[in-house]
Formats: sequence, structure tokens, C-alpha cells
Amino acid sequence: METKNLTKVITGTVRLSYLHVWEPTSMQDGGPKKYSAALLIPKSDKATVKKIKAAVDAAVEAGVPKWGGKKPPALKLPLRDGDAERADDPVYKGHYFLNASSNQQPGVLDRDKNEMLDKAQLYSGCYGLVDINFYPFNTNGNRGVACGLNNILKVKDGPALGGKEAASVAFADVQVDEDEDI
Repeated sequence: METKNLTKVITGTVRLSYLHVWEPTSMQDGGPKKYSAALLIPKSDKATVKKIKAAVDAAVEAGVPKWGGKKPPALKLPLRDGDAERADDPVYKGHYFLNASSNQQPGVLDRDKNEMLDKAQLYSGCYGLVDINFYPFNTNGNRGVACGLNNILKVKDGPALGGKEAASVAFADVQVDEDEDI
């Protein structure tokens, strides 16, 4: 009989930000390079929020032995409130967010569930379903639950975040005169 992984979640549709899924990057100077993404979860998506909270609770229970047999009073938890922590950023308004990362490159699929080959099609600002898992950590005196990034299924485009729009959007209404001398 197969047992269900209580720390794994497939999200509802989330907005992807700070997307580093094609090349790993370091979040700290000299730190380890990882693949990562920030997931913006609409507060209205109560089903995804409920699944995430249950998976975090399961990871906390799994961490108790790692933390000396009891739950530490000041655990770092991955699900954060965008309205409270990023009040100055309108993109985070009405959202929870979490940061997911992995040492291994995540699988990336397009809407038709084909492997995404055109890297420009997955960018900060688009929307997708994300396969994530939660796990306890105890590193250098820090204790908590982290979020692992497994796979992404892009479901739709959205305005690019970070000030740069996709070339296909920038030139969408431009007509090229084929008779123009170069």
C-alpha cells in the first residue's frame, strides 16, 4: 500500500517571481547556488493555503526528532503574508508568498504538459502550478521548515515582473516595413 507524502503540495495557480529555474544562482555572496522561485499565492485560494499549512505542520512534526524532541518556540516558517511583509509592493497585495529552492533543476512543462524548451516562455510574472515539498531544517542554530522546488507547469502569461517585458510583448504591435533600407 502506497503512503501519501504529507509534506508534498501541488499548488493552485500562483504567480512566479524571482524565477531562477534555468541556471542556479546564489542568494548570498559566496553561498551555494540553487534553483529557486518565489510563489505568490492569492489569499482567495483557500484550498492551496490549506494544503500548504497542512504540509508545513507535517514537516514540523517530522522535525521534532531533529530539534531535540520538541518543537522550538521560534521556528522559521515558509508561508508569509505579502500584505504585512511587502506592504510597499503592489504585486504582493492580497497574496501569501513563499520561497522554494532546490539543488536540482526543476522540471518545467508548458500548458500541454510538454517539456518547455523555449526558456523565454517561463519568466517572473507568468502563472503556473508548482510541485513543492516542505522539510524541517536545523542549520547553524536556525530551525524551521523550508520549501523544496520540484516542478513547474506554466498555465498562462502575465505581465513581466522586474521591469523587463518579453520581446514578443514589446514588439507585438510593431509593423516592419520590408522595403526599408538597412
